[in-house]
Amino acid sequence: MFIEIQGLNFRYRNSKTETLKAVSFDVEKGETLSILGESGGGKSTVLRLIAGLETPSTGKIVIDSRTIYDSKTFILPEKRGVGMVFQDYALFPHMTVEENIKFGLNGYKRKEKDIRVREMLELTDLQDFGHRYPNELSGGQQQRVAIARALAPKPSVLLMDEPFSNLDAHLKSKIREELKAILNKAGITAIFVTHDIEDVKYIADKVVILKEGLVIKCGKVEEIV
Repeated sequence: MFIEIQGLNFRYRNSKTETLKAVSFDVEKGETLSILGESGGGKSTVLRLIAGLETPSTGKIVIDSRTIYDSKTFILPEKRGVGMVFQDYALFPHMTVEENIKFGLNGYKRKEKDIRVREMLELTDLQDFGHRYPNELSGGQQQRVAIARALAPKPSVLLMDEPFSNLDAHLKSKIREELKAILNKAGITAIFVTHDIEDVKYIADKVVILKEGLVIKCGKVEEIV
């Protein structure tokens, strides 16, 4: 398995109860997994643990045969090879689309950065928007910029937190199709969280259903949904 999540337990400092309770699942290379559940059920917390933004109390996280967290190991977030798209996209308003995408390309030479930015603009069909600013884009276009920025450093895994929550209902179907196409074209292993079962049906290969911090079902979408 490309991603292995084993027995994750986690509690926030001010909470009296565990947010996650022995959460386990796995993801194959190139697969898109959705974590489905109600708000407050721990979905986004799983992403934060994988990204290294929070630390489990117990458990193990393995990506591409490399242990990034266990009782003896903690790999820093920037060294995990994980890209993340936040719920509000977190684009820099004072930067153009190209500059936003280029932001994460530390260590690349200038020519390499320019080539990679062009590749990401083509992947996300934003070739004509490179010099625009986020406030000049639609919600769907902003989402694509956030995905392009996350994919630019060539991460092993793409994490997305409620990628459709800021979109109008009538746009969701179109944007779901666009996101699925981008993921397929990029060949990236992806995990996204949602409370909408339609997102799962459109995009995911596999689904984990999380309720009050517990995995209650896990398997192929066609078998569970």
